[in-house]
Amino acid sequence: MLFRMQILRKSSFTAVPWKNGGGITHEALRVPAAGDTFRWRVSVAQIDVSGPFSNFAGYQRRMVLLRGSGVRLTFDGSHQKDLLAVGDLAEFDGGAATGCELLDGACTDLNLMVSNSVPGWRAGVERLREPRALQSIQETLLVFPITGPLSLEYQNGESTTLNEWDLAVLTPGDAAVLGAAATGPPLVFLATLDDNSL
Repeated sequence: MLFRMQILRKSSFTAVPWKNGGGITHEALRVPAAGDTFRWRVSVAQIDVSGPFSNFAGYQRRMVLLRGSGVRLTFDGSHQKDLLAVGDLAEFDGGAATGCELLDGACTDLNLMVSNSVPGWRAGVERLREPRALQSIQETLLVFPITGPLSLEYQNGESTTLNEWDLAVLTPGDAAVLGAAATGPPLVFLATLDDNSL
């Protein structure tokens, strides 16, 4: 079966302004690549000042702290969620009025936004303590190392290294083995989407 894994290096991410003009995000991947709307998007954003997030009604969001001393998110003026340590994750509706307070200086975060039209998906942060075989993939799988490099050994025996904040995208039919580097078990963001539009 055709092997279609994509490796998107951090250096290739595209800088685009926030929807509300309040900052810059660096898009790793957007599906589809053009147009005002998308099915899903992976990006890394630098947050330099406290303030509101853009309105993304019709999308669900997952946000992970990548660097910095933390943020406090407030949703619709009431519910709060603190991201204090690298790897902390928040789940929220993109249409909620979301405020972001920096707790001690600028921060960087990972964002996965998925349209409500995508039928099924899940995402989370794990610490990879032993090699993991990624076999018989039926859905789109996103692999984003938060800390430390990862090795990816392809089904044909070739291998590559994912550095911090690189993104690997596996599609149905792909197979690989995900391994941790000798520096210790890294934190990894993993997401699966029931969306084969790549």
